[in-house]
Parts: sequence; structure tokens; C-alpha cells
Amino acid sequence: MAQARTALVIGGGIAGPVAAMALQKAGIEATVFEAYDGAADGAGGGLTVASNGQFALDAIGAGDVVRGIGTPIAGIELRTWKGRTLGEFGTLPGLPANQFVWRSDLYRALYDEAARRGIRIEHGKRLVGAEETGDAVTAVFADGTKAGADVLIGADGIRSTVRSLIDPQAPGPRYTGLVSFGARVTGSGLAPTGGRMLMTFGKRAFFGHVVFDDGTAVWFANLPRQEPMTMAEARAVPAGAWREVLRDAFTGDRCPAVELLDRTDPADLIITGPSENMPAVPVWSRGRMVLIGDSAHAASSSSGQGASLAAESAVELARCLRDLPHREAFATYERLRRDRVEKVIAEANKTNASKAPGAVGRVVRDMLLPVVFKLSKPEKMAWQFNHRIDWSSPVA
Repeated sequence: MAQARTALVIGGGIAGPVAAMALQKAGIEATVFEAYDGAADGAGGGLTVASNGQFALDAIGAGDVVRGIGTPIAGIELRTWKGRTLGEFGTLPGLPANQFVWRSDLYRALYDEAARRGIRIEHGKRLVGAEETGDAVTAVFADGTKAGADVLIGADGIRSTVRSLIDPQAPGPRYTGLVSFGARVTGSGLAPTGGRMLMTFGKRAFFGHVVFDDGTAVWFANLPRQEPMTMAEARAVPAGAWREVLRDAFTGDRCPAVELLDRTDPADLIITGPSENMPAVPVWSRGRMVLIGDSAHAASSSSGQGASLAAESAVELARCLRDLPHREAFATYERLRRDRVEKVIAEANKTNASKAPGAVGRVVRDMLLPVVFKLSKPEKMAWQFNHRIDWSSPVA
């Protein structure tokens, strides 16, 4: 069976352009097809690209793209609503600091880098179907056009169309019980946090913020809500009304949440919406189609690993397709990735639960976390952050 030489990448977010660049490095011509008519300029909140994500991008010569737009985060400090420090953790020895980036900036930077490398990205191409023959796969788009290649890669996010084509019984996203918000405040009036992100377990909600040296602050909030709501429902609520809900949730907490909310123009409030992750996706590939990124393994934002895991999977899949026929490549790729990503998702689920534990759970959490931090050794987290992909190593 011949190895793939052409690929269709469905989705132009983070995983899609990274996959296309990795495939190009592997000698496979890839075209990216994005459903939206334009790039995602100005869309989305902030995220971090962890050291493992930077290593994955370095493997294809794209790590500096992120470091060029990011701001290093030296560490994280967890606090109670009373302001007491529960624990701190910083960058592991020998590893680069996490990079804070705005999602829209990351989209644009990866898009521009892919274009610079000669990769074609087509917009307004919403996938509605796929047709397989013995030696090719053809994507069918809503505008009536088609495109064919040796393989089709689903990088189309947590509500992946490709996932449903591979397995009509595949699970959908799962609500974590939190609705998320964030904003950038140019004149925070607060002292810089020394490159640290401060996170507060409030009495009624979770708040994180960082203040940079120029006085600009970034904050995010996770608001517990038992009843699920869609993104459309969340954004149908006026931003000013949400700001008041959040203000009320943090009143009485000894953190600058209320102050930063008061300095946030409702027009600048980013309604990220319901926090979601994916249950384990049973089937990652079928025939000539395969999944990467959130379409296969969506970790909630609490993991801090969504973009990094997507980059890892894109690079690993390209390595496998470089060295193996597609069926063997897909199976090997899944074997290399499944255990790791599901372990990260499980850790994030624990974090989500700690953000909305209830009154009794809050007391227990605040008693146990300092002990956990005291007993924890940094090297126990190395499996997550010090994960490196050896591009030059042949895939067996």
C-alpha cells in the first residue's frame, strides 16, 4: 500500500495549519479548508501554549511563531477567597515558560506562517460529506464543490463533522458545569504580578488574572451553572448583565475581581460560553479519514493544554504518514496519542470539579490543597510538560 502524498485538512483553527505545515515537512501536500468566510481575527479569549506545545511546534520550525506573539507566564499561585495562598507552581527546571497568547493572535500567526510556506487555505468551505474510493477520499462542501486527496484529516473542533462521518455514533461535547468569561483591561490600576498568574477559588466562582509590567491586565472567570446553556444562549445575554452577575459572584472575595470588572467595558467582555470537553472518542479513524485536535480529544480550558495537545497530535500524525501507509499510520498515531491525551483530560476534569465544589467541598479543598502542594514534587508533572517529539526518529 502506497504512502499518502496529498491531504485535505478540514478546519483552519489551530490544529489545521499546524497539521498542514507538519505534513509539508513530511513531504505531503496539504490544503486547509475552513468553513468560515474569513480568518478568526478578533475572535476568542486567551490561552497558554505550554512547553510541550512549544516543543511540538519547534519540531516543524514554528515555535518562534508563538514566542513572537506570546507573553511568558513564570508561574501560577492558587489562593482562597480570603486571600490565603494554597500553593504555587512555576516552570519546571530546564523547560521554557508557558506563553500566554490571545486565541485570535495565535490563529492569525499560524495562518500567516502557513501561507508564507506556500500552503493553500480555502475559506467558505463547510464540509457536509465525504466519499471514499479504493485509492482516494473526496470531501463534499456545502457550496457544491469537491476536493480529493489520499487522506482527509478532521481538525474541525469539538463539534467535528469529520468525527460524525467516521462514526455516526460518536459522542458529542460534555458540559463541565462552568460558563467562562474573560477580558483585557488596558488600564488596570494594579501592580504587576511579576509574570505570575494569580488564581482565586472564590466563594461562588473562580477567578484568574495576571497584570503585566505595562499595567495591562488579563482576567478570566469560571461561573458555576448547573443548567447547561449553549454558546448562543450565553451570548444572547447582554454583556453588561453578565458583568453584573460576575460582579455579584465575586463580591466579598479578597481578590481584584470586582475592581477589574468595574474597569472592563461591557463591549470588551469576552463571553467564552459553556466550558466543554469530550468523553473518550472511541473511533479516531476510518478508511482514509482521521481526527486530530479537539475533534479527537478536546480538553476543557482548565487543562491549559488544548492548543498544545492539538499541536502534538498534528506533528505526530504527520510523522506517521511520512513513514507508514495510511492505515498503519492512523493506528500507530492513535497508539502514540490516546493514553496521553486522555490522562490530561482526566486531570482537567479534577480541576473543573474543584472550581465548584459546594460549601463543604470548598472547606475540604482548602484544607487539602496546601498539603498536596507541600508533598508534590515538580518532576511528577514532567510527563505533561516535558513531552518532546523526535521528528527525525523513524516511526515503526
